[in-house]
Amino acid sequence: MTSPLVCIIDDDAGMRTSLDGLIRSLGYRSMCFACAEDFLESAAIEESACIVADVQMREISGVELCWMVQERYRNQNGVPVILISAFCDDRMRAGAKAAGAIVLLRKPFDGDELVGFIEQAILVGHTRHS
Repeated sequence: MTSPLVCIIDDDAGMRTSLDGLIRSLGYRSMCFACAEDFLESAAIEESACIVADVQMREISGVELCWMVQERYRNQNGVPVILISAFCDDRMRAGAKAAGAIVLLRKPFDGDELVGFIEQAILVGHTRHS
């Protein structure tokens, strides 16, 4: 059995690299995308156990991506989405919650906190694929 896939979507190459290393150190597979469009055009969405996405991106924001993912899986449990952003306010948190995100974490975030949410998301994602 292959390990769960975590997709990282962030326009910051340094953040993608850091998250990729963290996720691989947990024993999960990861795929990185510089924008939501590239992710949506890939086959990765079909096997994603979890998505970690930045909110502030060109064209399609992380919140919009979350809506799109939830719409795609509206008759199922969906793919768990963790949103991250350097700029968090009450309006953004409300938008993330309404879109179905598990959590919105403010950059820089605590690595252990992110790991906890990823592991929770993997569990939810595993249930969806079972």
